[in-house]
Amino acid sequence: MAAVPRLGGVSVAPVGGRGTATPSVGDGPQAVLFDMDGTLVETEEYWGEAMFGLAASLGGRMSPEARAATVGTSMRRAMEVLHADLGVVRTETQLQADAGWIEDRVAELMAGSGIPWRPGARELLAAVRDAGTATALVTTTPRRLAALVLASIAADLGADPFHVTVCGDEVPARKPDPAPYLQAAASLGVDPAGCVVVEDSLVGVTAGLAAGMAVLGVPALQTLPPAPGLTLRETLAGIGLADLAEVLVAR
Repeated sequence: MAAVPRLGGVSVAPVGGRGTATPSVGDGPQAVLFDMDGTLVETEEYWGEAMFGLAASLGGRMSPEARAATVGTSMRRAMEVLHADLGVVRTETQLQADAGWIEDRVAELMAGSGIPWRPGARELLAAVRDAGTATALVTTTPRRLAALVLASIAADLGADPFHVTVCGDEVPARKPDPAPYLQAAASLGVDPAGCVVVEDSLVGVTAGLAAGMAVLGVPALQTLPPAPGLTLRETLAGIGLADLAEVLVAR
């Protein structure tokens, strides 16, 4: 695959170079912005396994409640939650080392166990791509790990389905701040009000809504409370383009 140009902290795939139709504005959303871990792919378990492993190496056991509180958050926040749960105090250097250990372990798990799709995610992403609708991946995961998932997705679908990808180490603020989603919309050249966000975590839903976008929430490890502009579904299985249009209308 040809190298993808970089623009403003994102990777941008030329719309005309993917073998799909040029994004167009119709009755549905101008763009669909997907979260990654727990939304498109079944990788939250890898993050959990890595954090439980780190907790054990520090002489403790991470509680299920603390693990759930880390879903969708930045690595720093996840480490702060884990350390507080264990009752340990770590220096900044130690925190950074712990975060690096987690990322390395998750990369090992991805490489060794594969990167499975969440139910219905492959079909929805392919349908959005084939319709020519603008797409973005917006994840808190750093680029070096997101690249593994992107390569797996592209190999399965036969091409990179995203016009823009925004990773957690490429934004001025991470979810629940709206900055990642606003950055993606700006790079796509679309109005945030015409976008649908697909998310599984509370911080991701909060970010999408704060960006002025309609949100389809598909909870995995967290409960998502109802909110204006949020449509909740149990799974992406059976969700299609018409459903995304309804999410936009229902906001």
